Amino acid sequence: MNSKIKFYQSIQFKIALVFALMLMLTLEVVGAVFVRQLERQNMTTFKQQVELPTYVNNSLASQLTKPNESQANKQIKAILASINNNTITEIRVIDGKGVIRGTSLANTQGSVGQRTTDKTIKATLATNRAHTEHLYDNNTHDRYFVNVVPLVNPNNANEVVGVAYLKANLEGVYTSINNISLIYFASALLTIIFGLGLAILIAREITRPIEEMRKKTLQIARGDYSGRLEVAGNDELGQLAGAVNNLSVRIEESQESSAAERRRLNSVLSHMSDGVLATDRRGNLVTVNSMALQLLGIESEDEILNTSILDVLGLRRKYTVRQLVDNELDHLILDNQADQTAPILSVFFSPIQRESGFVSGLVCVLHDVTSQQKEEREQKEFVSNVSHELRTPLTSVKSYVEALADGAWQNPEVAPQFLKVVEDETERMIRMINDLLSLSRMDSGTVKLNLEYVNINELFSYILDRFDMIIQKEADDPTKKKYSIERHFTKRDLWVEIDTDKFTQVIDNIMNNAIKYSPDGGIITARLLETHNHVILSIADQGLGIPRKDLGHIFDRFFRVDKARSRKQGGTGLGLAISKEVVNLLGGQIWVDSIEGRGSTFYISLPYVPYEGDDWSDEQEITG
Repeated sequence: MNSKIKFYQSIQFKIALVFALMLMLTLEVVGAVFVRQLERQNMTTFKQQVELPTYVNNSLASQLTKPNESQANKQIKAILASINNNTITEIRVIDGKGVIRGTSLANTQGSVGQRTTDKTIKATLATNRAHTEHLYDNNTHDRYFVNVVPLVNPNNANEVVGVAYLKANLEGVYTSINNISLIYFASALLTIIFGLGLAILIAREITRPIEEMRKKTLQIARGDYSGRLEVAGNDELGQLAGAVNNLSVRIEESQESSAAERRRLNSVLSHMSDGVLATDRRGNLVTVNSMALQLLGIESEDEILNTSILDVLGLRRKYTVRQLVDNELDHLILDNQADQTAPILSVFFSPIQRESGFVSGLVCVLHDVTSQQKEEREQKEFVSNVSHELRTPLTSVKSYVEALADGAWQNPEVAPQFLKVVEDETERMIRMINDLLSLSRMDSGTVKLNLEYVNINELFSYILDRFDMIIQKEADDPTKKKYSIERHFTKRDLWVEIDTDKFTQVIDNIMNNAIKYSPDGGIITARLLETHNHVILSIADQGLGIPRKDLGHIFDRFFRVDKARSRKQGGTGLGLAISKEVVNLLGGQIWVDSIEGRGSTFYISLPYVPYEGDDWSDEQEITG
């Protein structure tokens, strides 16, 4: 842990920053109120300064009532010239008809006699009420104050004879306000800087004991319990320093005791033949021995420490930590069937309880029972499958023999049929037993292969020719299923080292299945091609296909997709299992692709080393 704290991260800086921000906020609020009040007061004073005296308004109103406009305009010009107010930029006098009768600016005298277009003047004439507004000149970038005052006939207070338009420059007012504001904010900035420095000095004195305690706690966290904090007083910080000193002593004693216990525990765990996992009360792993890592297939304990035991054992969807802690499940078997290389584990759970009864964690013991489980499973499956497969034909034989014994043998029509059934079921049991013996010899490794180099093109064609002959023989029999065989072979001779008898048995098994499950009039497609170092054979039918969930079990012993139909057609459920074992003995592979409702394709891949034709004798023939 890094003990170095940057200044801007320290409590000193934060205390000083808070103080400075509070001071800044206060000065900003006071400054805003002060400037606003100053602006309002200066604007009021400015408006009073530029306001025309009453006698001037009366004089201008009197001139507007005279019938001689020329003479009146001269008098208005004289009155305006007599006004000595430097803050006023321009004064205009407009009569009740909106005609400009006079102006104080020399360069705008040409507008006298013209009708005004100013909307404010028109509004004042229409409402008989004074109007004020602030204008901004885009050319000079100056701000102006405009005041339009109605001029009332001295002899009739209800008659408005015109208006006085007054325009004054506000830049002087705003310049004064800005200068005063600048002086205020400069003073405020100096005050904030001075206050920030003072706050840092005060905060440093306050936080110095805290910094010493921080260093001490970091020292304790590193395992160094030497040294003690100086208790300077009996205030809150002094009492905290004393508590840290006592904590250091207690932790040192506890660490020494825990270290001794951990050494003893590690010694026991490392020599155990079973895997051991220990968790905290939340179910997260805190202890794992080497045997547990080996059984779980994990290289380092860092991969699973602080990970939930439910995730490590794959129990998240089935159980909760509460069920394990409450001892609702004390034992289970973990069998990852998706990974055939993973061991089968017997798992025992036991909660870790204190004397008070509080559960602080969980202990899990893993025991490898792979060999026992697999042997028991295989034995059960074998006995179950053999018993099931033999029971049906034996039941049939018993039933027909009992019928014959009861007198059916004397019936010349029924007796031959019954005897035929007995014969068929007996042959079926004999085939099954022969298949079981073949698998048993393959499992025990006692099978002998008669390997020879064979032209696989000719051998494959020879096998298919036999099925073509069957098709021709049964062509006129309406009870037999009609089908055809298409061939797509490479023209190149491919010489492969195989046992022709066993290879023929494999092709026969696959072809018989294709015929059984193909629809009437279906096409069976046989292909043969070569890759760089393999020969690929395939047999595709147009049958019902294999469901996706059954593809992984199609080569299992006694497995049938459609059990009722397979037994009816005489299948034993061992043909594909024998085919797989034979292909494996020949160093090849066999697999299947299938789409339910569209048929299946079985593939056989055999190792192949290309040879030139001159290396072989033309007299070599295929036996089979």
